[in-house]
Amino acid sequence: MIDLPFVASRVFGTPLMIARGKLEVILGVLAPRFAGTPLAPADGTADAGPETTITEQNVAVISVTGTLVSRSGYLDAASGLLSYADVGDAVASALADPSVRGVILDIDSPGGEVGGLFDVVETIRAAKADSSKPLWAVANECALSAAYAIASAADRLYLTRTGEVGSVGVVAVHVDESAADTKAGLAWTYVFAGETKIDGNSHQPLSDRARAAIQADVDQLYAQLCCLVASNRRLKSEAVRATDAAVYRGEAAVRAGLADRIGTLGLAIAEMAAAIAPRDPHARLTTNLKTKRSTSMATNETEGDQHDASEPHSPGTPAPVAQPLNAEPAPSPPQPATVPAAVSAQADALRAEYAEIAALTAQAARLGVTIDAADAMRKDISADHLRRSVLETLASRSEAATIIAAAPSTRVAGESPIVRRAKQRAAAASA
Repeated sequence: MIDLPFVASRVFGTPLMIARGKLEVILGVLAPRFAGTPLAPADGTADAGPETTITEQNVAVISVTGTLVSRSGYLDAASGLLSYADVGDAVASALADPSVRGVILDIDSPGGEVGGLFDVVETIRAAKADSSKPLWAVANECALSAAYAIASAADRLYLTRTGEVGSVGVVAVHVDESAADTKAGLAWTYVFAGETKIDGNSHQPLSDRARAAIQADVDQLYAQLCCLVASNRRLKSEAVRATDAAVYRGEAAVRAGLADRIGTLGLAIAEMAAAIAPRDPHARLTTNLKTKRSTSMATNETEGDQHDASEPHSPGTPAPVAQPLNAEPAPSPPQPATVPAAVSAQADALRAEYAEIAALTAQAARLGVTIDAADAMRKDISADHLRRSVLETLASRSEAATIIAAAPSTRVAGESPIVRRAKQRAAAASA
């Protein structure tokens, strides 16, 4: 059964990272309780955590749906709540499973509680760092607020044509029941020690001091959330703040840098299957070698291949992203004091460019695409152009890919923890 007073305590008087629309639904459900109207508890089976499906190509698809909370052991599945701990465990298990070659988060969530959010994102990032497997996410149909923070930890983020991302913000709700208490003939008396002990209680109007304290807490959490999203998406924190917690749909999300491309879950599975397919040691990447790097390195664009961010992207071609392959330019060593500033700056720029090409070459090799780094440097091919060529090669491989949702065909020693968990859920359902 759902413990309605407990759920109410997790909504009122505590900061939340949840989309406004979902918050209004929750408030609408709980509001009759404060007017004295009883609410019938919902029946359901115990929450079993996110569902995990493994495709024929050994891609683990983890479903992240519903409102996210710190813990859900006391809740029913009918409540639509999912715990951060379950999400983190599912991702870590999939990335550690030797039979799984890649992981995709299938997200449809408005967000949820603040408590537990930062920890689960750290868990996901640590598990990803310890694994060489790709971790992608799909906003299918929404990944908002806390759910978007989880999605932002993925290496690549898709969203459906009508999908929504964003709502990067924090909200706290206080309910004043004092008028209802008076109407019901109730008078609440608090005996307490500590000046701020009862600040924000629901049986008194919100004082200025209590409002200021709640606002300060919300502001601090908002700053942390913006920094987290900015770090994951390789954006500036100011750019994330500038969204003002707005919700972005489809192409607008890609242009804002909050998503990488438009695509369905099926497309993401197909492209990952192509990316993790067995590599052909004789395969080589073919690029248009006549494209030359512009003298301006600030925009990281190539002559004859400029892209207008206002133009819509076809779902069959990769959308332009700042660093889709997570290539990090190596820091430049300090220059001797005797070197002129202009020459030093040019040398630093070249070193950064060559380091980026080297990192891109290594990452492309892990995806089965070969780049001749020396040839690219000799012919002055930019890292940005090489990166787009890699994405186009990977996208073209996915056109003939056929995905079947089934258990992995490749067997390994011992039973996969994901498969074992699925069997346990099936046995519990039939009992």
